[in-house]
Amino acid sequence: MEFFTKEEAWRKAKEKYRKEKEQKNSSHIVAMSRSYKFCQGKLQLILDQLDPGQPKEVRYEALQMLCSAPPSDVLNCENWTTLCEKLTMCLSDPDPVFNDRILKFYAQTFTLSPLHMTKEIYTSLAKYLELYFLSRENHSPTLSTGVDITNPNVIRLLKKVRLLNEYQKEAPSFWIRHPEKYMEEIVESTLSLLSVKHDQSHLVLQKILDPIYFLALVDTKAVWFKKWMHAYYSRTVVLRLLEKKYKSLVTAAVQQCVQYFELCETMKVDEFLGHSKHCGNKQKTFYYSGQELQYIYFIHSLCLLGRLLIYTQGRKLFPIKLKNRKDSISVTDLLVLFTQLIYYSPTSPKMTAAHLENYSPASVVTEILRILCDQKECAIECLYSSSVIEALLQPIYALMKRTKAVPNCSETALIHIADILARIASVEEGLILLLYGENMNSSEEKSPTGAHIIAQFSKKLLDEDICIFSGSEMLPVVKGAFISVCRHIYSTCEGLQVSLPYNLHESIAKAWKKTSLLSERIPTPVVGSDSISSINLESPNIMAWEENLLDDLLNFAATPKGLLLLQKTGAINECVTFMFNQYAKKLQISRHQKFGYGVLVTQVASTAAGAVALQNSGFINALITELWANLECGRDDVRVTHPRSTPVDPIDRSCQKSFLALVNLLSYPAVYELVGNQDLPNKAEYSLREVPTCVIDIIDRLIILNSEAKIRSLFDYEQSHMFGLRLLSVVCCDLDTLLLLEAQYQVSEMLLNAQEENILETSESQRDFIIDGLSVERNHVLVRINLTGGPMERILPPRILEKGDDPYPWPMFSSYPLPNCYLSEVTRNADVRQDSDLGKLLLHLKMSDKQTEWIENCRRQFCKLMKAKPDLISGGALVELLEKFVLHLSESPSECYFPSVEYTATDANVKNESLSSMQQLGVKMTVRYGKFLNLLKDSAENDLTLVLKHCERFLKQQQAPVRSSLRCLQGTYAGHDWFVSSLFMIMLGNKEKTFRFLQQFSRLLTSAFLWLPRLHISRYLPNETIKSGTHPIYFCSTHYIEMLLKAEVPLVFSAFHMSGFAPSQICLQWITQCFWNYLDWIEICHYITTCVFLGPDYQVYICIAIFKHLQQDILQHTQIQDLQVFLKEEALRGFRVSDYFEYMEILEQNYRPVLLRDMRNIRVQNV
Repeated sequence: MEFFTKEEAWRKAKEKYRKEKEQKNSSHIVAMSRSYKFCQGKLQLILDQLDPGQPKEVRYEALQMLCSAPPSDVLNCENWTTLCEKLTMCLSDPDPVFNDRILKFYAQTFTLSPLHMTKEIYTSLAKYLELYFLSRENHSPTLSTGVDITNPNVIRLLKKVRLLNEYQKEAPSFWIRHPEKYMEEIVESTLSLLSVKHDQSHLVLQKILDPIYFLALVDTKAVWFKKWMHAYYSRTVVLRLLEKKYKSLVTAAVQQCVQYFELCETMKVDEFLGHSKHCGNKQKTFYYSGQELQYIYFIHSLCLLGRLLIYTQGRKLFPIKLKNRKDSISVTDLLVLFTQLIYYSPTSPKMTAAHLENYSPASVVTEILRILCDQKECAIECLYSSSVIEALLQPIYALMKRTKAVPNCSETALIHIADILARIASVEEGLILLLYGENMNSSEEKSPTGAHIIAQFSKKLLDEDICIFSGSEMLPVVKGAFISVCRHIYSTCEGLQVSLPYNLHESIAKAWKKTSLLSERIPTPVVGSDSISSINLESPNIMAWEENLLDDLLNFAATPKGLLLLQKTGAINECVTFMFNQYAKKLQISRHQKFGYGVLVTQVASTAAGAVALQNSGFINALITELWANLECGRDDVRVTHPRSTPVDPIDRSCQKSFLALVNLLSYPAVYELVGNQDLPNKAEYSLREVPTCVIDIIDRLIILNSEAKIRSLFDYEQSHMFGLRLLSVVCCDLDTLLLLEAQYQVSEMLLNAQEENILETSESQRDFIIDGLSVERNHVLVRINLTGGPMERILPPRILEKGDDPYPWPMFSSYPLPNCYLSEVTRNADVRQDSDLGKLLLHLKMSDKQTEWIENCRRQFCKLMKAKPDLISGGALVELLEKFVLHLSESPSECYFPSVEYTATDANVKNESLSSMQQLGVKMTVRYGKFLNLLKDSAENDLTLVLKHCERFLKQQQAPVRSSLRCLQGTYAGHDWFVSSLFMIMLGNKEKTFRFLQQFSRLLTSAFLWLPRLHISRYLPNETIKSGTHPIYFCSTHYIEMLLKAEVPLVFSAFHMSGFAPSQICLQWITQCFWNYLDWIEICHYITTCVFLGPDYQVYICIAIFKHLQQDILQHTQIQDLQVFLKEEALRGFRVSDYFEYMEILEQNYRPVLLRDMRNIRVQNV
């Protein structure tokens, strides 16, 4: 019985579940049928119930049913269009609850319905608002009464406008997925609404507010317009409609801006914004006066116009013709007006408590101008005009003149102006405009350009020569903002030339030293002291200002001449330390600069003082530590689980960046300071954990592996030694570096010994070299460092193996002399003095009636000969040309730059003097090269040694005593005298002719730039220049090479910056060694002769011609990221001085006055 009861209970439960399920299904069917019936019959009922004659409750219920119905059902009804019309009529109902329910339905439709349904709702709402504003019976407030947003009528109106605006901002995110006509209808209905204007015949303050005022209230910064203009899809429609039908919108916006500015100008703006002072009053929180409404509309107009100006078609809507104005408003006029608003407009009123953004005209305009600056095409067309620049500079000029032309110009306005000027100066086209104005080629005398005014103003700020802002807390920010503009100017070669007269480096350094003293005097906070809070606030500001000034000083190092100025301030060590700290933190070098610290490091490393500063800052230590980690150590936490793949490149990709950084660093001035007169550690044992920290350690551990202890200390001997050999190959392309390493460490002997150890004795008579990566690389380096010659004069063995039975056909060697296969066949030129053209030139050299005419005539004949028959200028003819021409020049007072120096020493006087080991090795190299070219005889070594000894004594008479810690300033010139060696070869080994020529040549300006030892610690240079250890070739010649390169071959200049390498460093190397190993001998002769005949500025032009010749190769190697290696290792193949003579003559016409003036000023204190 008990079991039966349980079974019955189970059966009843099952029956109950079945009934519930049936009831649920039936309810779904009823609902579906109801929905279906709604679509067919209910909509008509709702339409009837919405009639204004129906009772309030009936109308409410009808709206409730409409809101609860699925949007798709409502849309699919046949009476949908009628419903839209009915709802539009109902929007005029004064009942707020009824209005809210209609807007709720609209909002629901906007959110849940497809575009073609929301489009109809939107256009109906827009049409209703348009009719509402056009109706004479509407309750729109006037300007005089203002807007009270607690007024029921205003509340209803604002809700409708707000709903419209919300849809405006959302629609662009999805309307591209629908036909264009839907979007066009939405855009046109909006523009039609905003174009509604009431009768303007009565007073301005009595006019009824237009729709645009209410839209500006809910969307002050015109976000809707920004979103509509963002995509090309909608932008084209908006601009087309504005141009064809609704240009009055743009006109009204321009009119609003003009009116506001006129009020500012006439100082009535306080009256205009009179009620703004009470915005914080609680009683005024919900009320907008007519003045405030005008201001809000003005801000909306500003944002709308700013967005229009970004686009080409938007700018084509201008010029705009305004009422009561004769002239139309162009794009430039509008931007001038915008700019003037920055410093003419007062502080803006607060909006409401909910608005936290800054609505001041200055900040809005600044944001607009920033956006325009970031659009290069737009900036070039709009901003880069003299009118806009003059408007930006007007308050600065007024402050310097101490006039009251701009009474409202505050510190904030100046900061905004500086921000825009910095953005303009950071772009090439903008910088040119600031430097030279619009008519840069005009010879007319004009007022100072923008760069001059900015530099003057910045100097006055730094020197605190402007009392108007004295004591202001914002003054350091203003200073920093304008120095930032100057930084963009003086960090370029052409900009530095313009700002040079203002000595900004001195003013910045003075301000830095003053700030540095203040930061040192900040006391340590004591617990319980009342001054803790003030110290905590003051200290970060002072520290930030100090760092900012150091950063400004550091940017002088971006150019060769700027680096000299930085060295003169005495702050180079602190600046380089600051740079290293920024680099270590991986911080950007500057806000507007695209590339990192590579160029700065390369420039700094090109000078002795800079290299020492890099060493002292810890930069070199960090660089070498990072290299060692990549090369030898790897990451401990990765290597176990993910062992590194075996490298397939000679230098692994992980080490490539460190390799290029070392190549940039190791210029000869840097190598001499960091390595000169220092022995290698050569330890008996090296710990595996012993990490190199300096350049000496890298040479010891990676290059000169002359002991088992060094080899055993490397985890990856072959890969690490290959890195060292590749580095040696690149740095030894600088012949002075090669001589230094050979003199101190005998690198050739080390390489030969290593090759000897790589020999496999197959029998008593046969010895074969083991061919592997290291032996092939050593063979290449040995040939490179022991053979001198240009691209056609020596043959360098490849570094790669060939396919076939004999993968490396090039003979290896372990002792001298080199195999003959590496020597190119060179024949000595015959004596060609009988040539008629050459005869004319030699004839001119004998005629000297009128000195000036004679010199110009000789130069003209020389140019003609170089263009037609350059090969004639060689051998004995070249000797005669140089001797006679320089003799005549040295006898002409107008051509002499240095005074005559009496020299009476004989060979016997200098015979017992000794040359440095580097000079001795250089003599051997010169004689080897000269004998190979059939120019010198066996006895030439003694003669050249005597010439060099005479030169050292002759130049020592003209040197000044100097105290310095730099190695390069201790005693004689640190490198070999390549110019004297070249001249000795030109003179065919005649020591008397060579030295006589040098004595005469030393009086000419050209000697300062061809003969480097000529100005080594010379008394003819300013004392500060001597102490810097920087040669005029660097701070003058290479400075102008960079300047001309940017103007003449901009792609190459950009390639250098992208590679983090400076043109000045490679040019300094080329010029120092007279292009040895880069050009063939005949071209070296033409280089020297051209500079002697035509002037030292041709040194610059020849380098520009070389870069022009190499343009395609440079661009290619920039892509594969080995530009530095290519330029240092590869000879200048195919380059002939004569091929570029016409191009160089054009450069002379354009640049000679500036270059020669600066070259003549090397003796002046401020270069």
